[in-house]
Amino acid sequence: MPESSAAVPASNTPHNATVLFSEKLWPSFWIWLVAAGLAGAGILVFAPISIAAGITAAVVLFVILAVLLVLSTPTISVTAGTLRVGRATIDRGFVGAAEAFRGAEATAERGTRLNGLAFMCIRGWIDPVVRIEITDPSDRTPYWLASSRHPDQLVAVLNG
Repeated sequence: MPESSAAVPASNTPHNATVLFSEKLWPSFWIWLVAAGLAGAGILVFAPISIAAGITAAVVLFVILAVLLVLSTPTISVTAGTLRVGRATIDRGFVGAAEAFRGAEATAERGTRLNGLAFMCIRGWIDPVVRIEITDPSDRTPYWLASSRHPDQLVAVLNG
């Protein structure tokens, strides 16, 4: 499900800018299984009243969880002029070096090495992270830390 592309025209970006990288951080399969399991608990709650009420509650609960998961799925988008991670956008002129981390290094970036002033857009179901330095002197944020299923492509676009 993740989207990644090189040079795709985007009609909703300013001045029809060319998108150099785009990725949607969709929930993993196991997150959908957890949502289905939680929704299935609705059957247990309402089964003493009625099996039909339990099934209805489970379906409604799953729809609510699915809508929340889809609506909260962030996008990473890079154009020649801007970087957008989730709801945050910054001019590429203020973007410094980017570096990808996987495994234990990614865990350390999200944990013991994390700067408390950093902007984060991380998803627990995506292991790799990319640290993007922010060079704006008027911004106290030292870097952005973002989950990515395609960290090497994102780093290449940002450092290229």
